[in-house]
Amino acid sequence: MKLQALFLCALFVSSCTQQSAPKKHINKPPNIIIVLTDDQGFKDVGFNGSQDILTPNIDKLAKQGIVFSNGYVSHPYCSPSRAGIMTGRYQQRFGHEHNVPFDPEDASMGTPATEIFLPQKMKAAGYNTYAIGKWHLGNHPSLLPHNRGFDKWFGFSGGNMNYWGFSQNENRMHIQRNDIKISSNELTYLTDDFTREALSNIKDNGDKPFFMFLSYNAPHSPDHATLEYLNKTAHIEYGKRSVYGAMIAGIDKGVGQLVDLLTDMNIRDNTMIVFLSDNGGRLDAANNGPYRGHKGMLFEGGIRVPFAISWPAKLPKGKTYNEPMISLDLFATCMAAAGIEVHETDKLDGINLIPLLSEDNTQKRERTLYWRVANGEEYAIRKGNFKLIKSAYKNKTMLFDLEQDRQEIKDVSYDHPEVVTQLLTLHQSWNAELAVPRWTDPHMDNVKKEEANTRAYRKKSLSKKEQPQYE
Repeated sequence: MKLQALFLCALFVSSCTQQSAPKKHINKPPNIIIVLTDDQGFKDVGFNGSQDILTPNIDKLAKQGIVFSNGYVSHPYCSPSRAGIMTGRYQQRFGHEHNVPFDPEDASMGTPATEIFLPQKMKAAGYNTYAIGKWHLGNHPSLLPHNRGFDKWFGFSGGNMNYWGFSQNENRMHIQRNDIKISSNELTYLTDDFTREALSNIKDNGDKPFFMFLSYNAPHSPDHATLEYLNKTAHIEYGKRSVYGAMIAGIDKGVGQLVDLLTDMNIRDNTMIVFLSDNGGRLDAANNGPYRGHKGMLFEGGIRVPFAISWPAKLPKGKTYNEPMISLDLFATCMAAAGIEVHETDKLDGINLIPLLSEDNTQKRERTLYWRVANGEEYAIRKGNFKLIKSAYKNKTMLFDLEQDRQEIKDVSYDHPEVVTQLLTLHQSWNAELAVPRWTDPHMDNVKKEEANTRAYRKKSLSKKEQPQYE
């Protein structure tokens, strides 16, 4: 009986030790992964209501954490939005207001070296740092990820890249590992290649905490997908959307593999994973519903994105955070999670979200969020439920009450002139702090062409006697 009792006692102790093993990581600084997609629509994830493009792994991640229903990015297209994420500052403060022109010989074409990137902070705090995928913050060697705070980088410098791993112009971008160009023979399909690199880095990371920026270029054009992923969207009859959805299916598989590995390694609980898109969904295939507009616009469809965060050890699960927040907040939030103090000299525009996301937090924090495109040819400001937008598409300034009109249909500027004045004053004050854009891109020309084409098509649909007289 004594031997049996001793055996049962030992079995109990062993069982308790095994059950408590996952918690041994909790007092360590967390691993942090930012998963960024490219041009993905707000409604193109299950957790925002997608019914045709299925994202079970991304949805499971969101269910294990917090969904941001009012999650914004700081710009409606790629490069400037990424500059905001990496610096935690409005990118217009340092002139990064347009997509970076490809010029690997010019060190001025990219986020200035004077700006501190998030991986630099993490590295100084003892983290291993990894960048994988699309960069788009400068093509000069001094501006690439491995020279901006990342220990290892596997990806391409930015813009539009063939998914089979070779550049559409051999004199332009290549897939590279730090300074070494990778042959297309070593690659399969970029989404899968980026996932494999992420998994490999995690496996080889060792005991130090890690910070990873996993920046998929999917579902940005060109429209390339494997048969495996196309089979997942064969039920979508519109070809463009079917391929676009297949590209998202590749991301979803990657997210699932990532979470599975972290779970198998017993480090999932203490890994904070953030999922978001760099801007609103692309015009030709994405679903930004229920919001108006698309990538490139300052209507909600261009800047409100699928956005979720999960850190099982410290943050609640299955929660929706409804207050407005912005991608600039990721810098301060990651620093706080890692135990790094934020100083005034950091001059961050984003805030630490962790206290606001806690289980017992009931406070509301009213914030004012700002946007500017093309040196002010377009701008927007949101304060509370009101959003003021100057649209180059419509060539007018409009006010919307997003609580009553989330689709931005009814301009209420005439009903609330005092709100218009208040928001204009706030925006002008913010605008005075900003720099002049350091380079330009064709965005505004494309805006005007798109609106002209829309007007022409609408007019063409009318009978002659219905033609507007002013046109």
